[in-house]
Amino acid sequence: MYFATILTAALVAAAPTKRETTCQFPSDKGLVSITSSKSNAGWALSPDQKCTAGSYCPYACPPGKLMAQWDSSAKSYSVGSSMNGGLYCNDDGELSKPFSDKDYCVDGTGTVQVNNKASSNVAFCQTVLPGNEAMLIPTNVDGGDTETLAVPDESYYASSAAHYYINPLGVSTDEGCVWGTKDKSVGNWAPYVAGANTDSDGRTFLKIGWNPKYIDDFKDKPSFGIRITCDGNDCDDNSCEIDPSKDGYNGISGGSTGKSLGASYCVVTAKDKKKATIEVFSV
Repeated sequence: MYFATILTAALVAAAPTKRETTCQFPSDKGLVSITSSKSNAGWALSPDQKCTAGSYCPYACPPGKLMAQWDSSAKSYSVGSSMNGGLYCNDDGELSKPFSDKDYCVDGTGTVQVNNKASSNVAFCQTVLPGNEAMLIPTNVDGGDTETLAVPDESYYASSAAHYYINPLGVSTDEGCVWGTKDKSVGNWAPYVAGANTDSDGRTFLKIGWNPKYIDDFKDKPSFGIRITCDGNDCDDNSCEIDPSKDGYNGISGGSTGKSLGASYCVVTAKDKKKATIEVFSV
């Protein structure tokens, strides 16, 4: 009995460990790799999360473009389908496109751009939806440059909007486009947020505001501000600005203002698919 027990234990110890089936990030499709050295290996997943068989694996697209693949059975926003973005990882470790007739990435409506008037870069980090809604998708705007943000229309998943976290000046996308902690005002604790979507009538609703998580845990005034500008009569209201040097902590000015979870925000509507600009400036 003793030797049988020893033999059984030895066989168990020698038995090969069953390997987890994963799908490799497609590096040849023009996608943006996210923390490729971590377990997510380029996918727009949490750094410690793998793209495993039987799951959907979201990915990041270049600035101005949107992920065009998600669970094709999802007709409206729900807790289950909201996680099912990207490509499907099959049991054999091969990837499949839920929408075979669509590309991996498609252009957004092109109705919102960022104009960085500061001397340092600014990192706009888009949340992954459908996906885990972490702020992983990077758009870096160098000082003095302009970059188009990805804005969806009603054909996007559940007609949802794009959401961005706006990090302090000088913070890289590697540092800022992560789920951070309240020890530093980056990522989920970035000072400001923005959101935008375009409806079937060509109206783009653009919102900027203070980040509720920043208001919860930080009491310092940021060293930069943001405002929305439009050409001529392209927008219903050109007055929408966060300038801590004038309006103070959690202050805001504009025609359509409000508060959500204790954080101030304002909204501008750009008409007829005209363009609105988020200006970033030092204070």
